[in-house]
Amino acid sequence: MVVVLNGKKVELADDVQNVRALLASYQLQEKIVVVEQNGEIIDRSRYEEAPIMDGDRIEIVHFVGGG
Repeated sequence: MVVVLNGKKVELADDVQNVRALLASYQLQEKIVVVEQNGEIIDRSRYEEAPIMDGDRIEIVHFVGGG
């Protein structure tokens, strides 16, 4: 399936069926991130149940510490 991820078209592996699997595929599951799917921010508690569909627009923002 093809989605738009952070502004770029990306083809996802067949096993990436939800937001949690997407984050795991990019090794972001343990980081503090905000995920927006088709204009809606997905609550962290819903990552497992938030399906990803062909053509979805997904933005992932992760925070980097510094000073």
